[in-house]
Amino acid sequence: MKTIQTLILGLVTVASFSFSTQAQTKKANENSLLWEISGNGLARPSYVYGTLHMMCESDFVIKEKVKKAFDKSTKLALELDFDEPSELKAMQEMSVSKIALSTLLTPEDYKKLDVLLKEKVGAGASQFEHTSLNSLMSMIMFKALNCNPKMYELEFLQMAQKRKMEILGLEKLAVQIAAVDASFPPHEMVEQLGNYDKKYFDLLTQTYKSEDLKAIYEMVNDPKFMDEKSRPVMLDNRNSNWVKDMPAMMKNESVFFAVGAAHLGGEKGVIQLLQKAGYKVQPITN
Repeated sequence: MKTIQTLILGLVTVASFSFSTQAQTKKANENSLLWEISGNGLARPSYVYGTLHMMCESDFVIKEKVKKAFDKSTKLALELDFDEPSELKAMQEMSVSKIALSTLLTPEDYKKLDVLLKEKVGAGASQFEHTSLNSLMSMIMFKALNCNPKMYELEFLQMAQKRKMEILGLEKLAVQIAAVDASFPPHEMVEQLGNYDKKYFDLLTQTYKSEDLKAIYEMVNDPKFMDEKSRPVMLDNRNSNWVKDMPAMMKNESVFFAVGAAHLGGEKGVIQLLQKAGYKVQPITN
């Protein structure tokens, strides 16, 4: 289970960059992290829930409405299939940088990284020469929380395993890492490392707890974290790929989909894409 927890911590890196038509658009702005998917030939409803991949234990809660939807489901679909051994192996490989950071980065960026790491984790860059920038990002985020973390993916995974539910993945880890690499070259990754502190995570947590998808989407899409180049790669394209695969997964069985909350909102978010595909998608507020 510790290995799976490490895999989910890696997911945090990706998520942090990423977090009638008129009637449907209005519904997509209603405050709920849980949505029911029905119609369009589905044998029974499925559900999509927006997660925050890591938060303090004191803030963590699985609401009764979420438990009810989970109990009605026969399969669990996460961004990644945490039951798949190849994904665990991929995570282990992702944590290592084949090129030393002092070679990968310019002297200026390496010095900046050294200062950031000393400030945020208490150790200089020389101690992480072959640690990937993705892993350093996860490490800094973990430190910034400054608390015992809880993870929705891990909780849902344990709940599914107890019920012997089939666990599905919407994409491979390699796809997520490729999205980060395509959106943020090493120089920009170093810049991003300085953006995450306790104040940021406190605000993100409070925004998440409000279940306001519009506010969550806007926060994740702050130009400091996401620009016009990275948004299609980190959010839009992945959302589109997921919605293409979801119909086959939920055609005959009820599936509980759990993905980063930032993927739900917006015109190219999962909710509106499902609606455009002909499904009835409505918020569950209690």
